[in-house]
Amino acid sequence: MKQEFEKITQGIVSLIRIWEDKLKDLPVEVITHRRNKQNRTIKQILGHLIDSASNNTHRYIHLQYQESPLSFPNYATNGNNDRWIAIQNYQDENWLNMIQLWKYINLHLVHVIQNINDNKIDQVWIASDDVKISLEDQVIYYLEHFELHLAEIDELINNR
Repeated sequence: MKQEFEKITQGIVSLIRIWEDKLKDLPVEVITHRRNKQNRTIKQILGHLIDSASNNTHRYIHLQYQESPLSFPNYATNGNNDRWIAIQNYQDENWLNMIQLWKYINLHLVHVIQNINDNKIDQVWIASDDVKISLEDQVIYYLEHFELHLAEIDELINNR
C-alpha cells in the first residue's frame, strides 16, 4: 500500500476514536435542532458521512475490476446527496445505531483502502461530463471530506 494511503487510513481511524464518544455524549436537542449552512442537522451530517463511506466503498471496488474510465453514479450531484439523506430519514434514525454504522462502515472503508491493488490506482471514475478522478485521488480526498464534515459538526456543537 502506498505510504500516502497509510496516512489516510490512520487519519480516519484516529478521527473515529476521537469522535465516537464525543458523538454519543451529545444531547438530543443539539443533534436534531442545530443546522449548518446547508440546513443539515448533526444527525443528517453524520448520515451523509455514512452515505459517503458507502458510495466510496462501491466506487473503489468497481474501479479495481471494471474498465477505466468508469461510469458510476455520482450520488452527490444535483442535490442527490440531500435526497439520500431525506429518503433514509436520518433525522429520525436511532442516534446510537447511526454512530455505530458510521464507525464500522468507515473502518470497513479503511480495510478496503488497505487492500487496493497498487496497479489499479490510476483507474479513473467519470464524476461528471468534464471531471474525471483517479482512484488514488479519490482515496486522498476522502480524509479531507471526512474532516470537513466533522468540522461542521464541531461548529454546531460549539454554537451554543
